[in-house]
Amino acid sequence: MSAATTPSGGGRPGLTPPPDATPPVRHPDAPAPGELLGSHYDQCFACGENQPHGLHLAARAGEGVSITAEFTVQPAHQGAPGLAHGGVLVSALDEALGSLNWLLRVIAVTGRLESDFVRPVPVGSTLHLSARCVAVAGRKIYSRAEGRIGGPDGPVAVRAEALFVEVKLDHFTSNGRADEVRAAMSDPDQVKVARAFEVNP
Repeated sequence: MSAATTPSGGGRPGLTPPPDATPPVRHPDAPAPGELLGSHYDQCFACGENQPHGLHLAARAGEGVSITAEFTVQPAHQGAPGLAHGGVLVSALDEALGSLNWLLRVIAVTGRLESDFVRPVPVGSTLHLSARCVAVAGRKIYSRAEGRIGGPDGPVAVRAEALFVEVKLDHFTSNGRADEVRAAMSDPDQVKVARAFEVNP
């Protein structure tokens, strides 16, 4: 069963919030609805400003714990001739889902992500993504996303459900490459420092 047709409280095994899960609570310091979130790390394939063949995904805060985002499929993102690679589309979904953690103000990484490919996404088309957090249970964060072609109300092309797991900063300092971690942590923009460690490295 796909994310969009999953009944409230339903879902795939491992992606279904447990009975004691609670609704997500937007952090009081989260960006205001409509505010552009910007790149969390300039080397990130999905949103980084310094990735020439990256997605350059632009996300905006929505109401509650939700975001909207978009990116335009470039020739470098092809899998089959003239069509977006499925892995690129999953990267876009993962980035959109990961951006929700900035609204919760927690450091979390992708634990599980399942996707449905509904229709092909041609090169040159813009994929409009929407993502929302549906529940929190301890360190586990449950979220859903979908991507539409041509506009926010266009036909659905991809969907995903995800489980993110809250981690401590040492997840990145212990597992990431030391030079890049130090460089990211020494950025004078403290918001970028905080955001650099919000998604799975």
